[in-house]
Amino acid sequence: MSEPAPFIERLPDYQKCVHGMLERALPPASEPPRRLHEAMRYAVLNGGKRIRAILVIATGEALHADAECLERPACAVEFIHAYSLMHDDLPAMDDDDLRRGVPACHRAFGVATAILAGDALQTLAFETLADTPAPDAGELVRTLARSSGSRGMAGGQAVDLESVGRTLTLAQLERMHLQKTGALIRASVRLGALSAGARDPEVLDRLDEYARCIGLAFQIRDDVLDVESETETLGKRQGADLALGKPTYPSILGLDESRAHAHALHERASERLAPFGRDADFLRGLSEFIVSRVR
Repeated sequence: MSEPAPFIERLPDYQKCVHGMLERALPPASEPPRRLHEAMRYAVLNGGKRIRAILVIATGEALHADAECLERPACAVEFIHAYSLMHDDLPAMDDDDLRRGVPACHRAFGVATAILAGDALQTLAFETLADTPAPDAGELVRTLARSSGSRGMAGGQAVDLESVGRTLTLAQLERMHLQKTGALIRASVRLGALSAGARDPEVLDRLDEYARCIGLAFQIRDDVLDVESETETLGKRQGADLALGKPTYPSILGLDESRAHAHALHERASERLAPFGRDADFLRGLSEFIVSRVR
């Protein structure tokens, strides 16, 4: 049996696969209301790393899930992520004009349409997930709902807005990002595991700790890139967090210690995958990619 291709060679195939899934799951731009559907497709299909959808698929594959059980959960989590970015960019939130190197949705379609498109993507996510052929669709819906609401992503965003101009402790910053960024990443891994029929508490706990670690590492890397990268590379405004007075890992730990903390989380994440052997190689590669990416 030949060795699987290295992670970096396989990643574009996963991203292409996810893009095709999303294209099929979204309403056609030709279907009324056309402008709303155009905005939804613009926000979802304009690039992105697809980390969350890929986590659903890669986790499911590591546990030998049927491929058809992974497509709808992967699309659902990307729809939630896209809607959150659209609303995050709005003038009432972070007021960002760029997303993934192109005008943010509210700049391209207007604020009202961007709000409606975000709302529609959120409901589409749960419609998509409810129709999954995976076992116990209700638990999948609960998982995504909990991670997206006031105890998850939306709650983390609320704390983020309240924290502007304040000095947080490292523990407070970590709690915020476990909600804002980490909750949806943890949900992605859990969705993949549940879609594979995993119910063993030890298996789910190991995967959840992996996801917790990479979720925090992802945010730390984002904070570092906001300081040291450029707008053209990031695809969004460089230095936006600093300009808004947001607390970040570099503002508390400094750049070097922030990088070291991210790599320690990557090592911890990889350790949690040990019992899964080679089946989890892609998940290990994804963790390393998160802490070394340039955008």
